[in-house]
Amino acid sequence: MEWFKTLLIVLQVISALAVILLVLLQQGKGADMGAAFGSGSSGSLFGASGSANFLSHTTAIFAAVFFVCTLGITWIGNKKEVSPGILSGTVAPVVAPAPAPAAPAQDPTKPAVPK
Repeated sequence: MEWFKTLLIVLQVISALAVILLVLLQQGKGADMGAAFGSGSSGSLFGASGSANFLSHTTAIFAAVFFVCTLGITWIGNKKEVSPGILSGTVAPVVAPAPAPAAPAQDPTKPAVPK
């Protein structure tokens, strides 16, 4: 299970970096107004609006991967072996053996009596 947690952490870091990169690559909503009036170059590698759609869809996919990895790491991290408590009633009571009766102590002030 440890290898699965490591895999999820690696995927989470990669998806987080990809989301940051893709958000920084996207243009803001105000940039479309300049292209509409001819001051921006609307012809690009992905077409006039193709880059916005491609980048936004890719960002959504990486964001979904990030959230799924986060949920998986949280689920694995909270899954622990928990012993039932004393009040659950499922634990058998532990009975300590009765101690052996002790021999009476001899008073050090009295001399030993021979038998």
